[in-house]
Amino acid sequence: MPVANDNPLGAYLKDRRTKLDPAAFGLSSTRRRTPGLRREEVAQRANVSATWYTWLEQGRGGAPSANVLERIARALLLTEAEREHLFLLALGRPPDIRYRISEGVTPRLQRVLDSLEFSPAIVRTATWDVVAWNRAAAAMLTDYGALPPEQRNILRLVFCNPRVRAGQLDWDSVARFVVAAFRADAARAGAATRVAAMVEELCRVSPDFEAIWRDNDVRGHGGGVKRLRHPVVGPIGFEYSAFAVDGQPDLGMVIYTPLTPDDARKVGELVKSQVQTSS
Repeated sequence: MPVANDNPLGAYLKDRRTKLDPAAFGLSSTRRRTPGLRREEVAQRANVSATWYTWLEQGRGGAPSANVLERIARALLLTEAEREHLFLLALGRPPDIRYRISEGVTPRLQRVLDSLEFSPAIVRTATWDVVAWNRAAAAMLTDYGALPPEQRNILRLVFCNPRVRAGQLDWDSVARFVVAAFRADAARAGAATRVAAMVEELCRVSPDFEAIWRDNDVRGHGGGVKRLRHPVVGPIGFEYSAFAVDGQPDLGMVIYTPLTPDDARKVGELVKSQVQTSS
């Protein structure tokens, strides 16, 4: 029967340390009784006391600070997932978010979007820039490909694009939801500073945005019902669900499923018309 490990943090640190190749750090791999780096080598890389690091592996060092954990994570060349696991073991919480600008979606994720033939789907960043979409989204929501990249932002579209505004059956409700969910997403991703310039610009060009922004409302974006007024097929309804993209905390995918068979038929007609036009 396996024995429970009463020092999971120490075991994890030791495991990561022994999996490192000394040669990758310009260190000799000869005359080593065990694989990987020595404790004092990790301590030196992390700029901590070798004695204290030894105690940490042995479960005698007490709770380290977040700053020290960051240095240890860098010293051990931990991935983002490994870094998060280290913080959970040591402090019982994930590390502070480090916002990173998204480089877009992988071809695999784009194929997922494209497989949803009659369900509009988009991928957006924490700052609500749309970075990927499928054919149904281009036909039903917005032809993002026809817009300059800097204009593919949901807040800019809702507040500054007359066509998008006219397509909302209840624009005020939609606008308030978008601002509140955007505020929550940007803060959660550590992007509050990055969006400051865009917020300032929108406050300047849109009195509606300024008034709603100053309400300081915050909402989640898990799912709900969206109703549109499309210029070709008329009123149409969707259920939408939002999903996190694993491994890319800045990205979220939103899928819109037609509410009724008639709504699905309308999307199908638009997609087929778009295909015929482009071919």
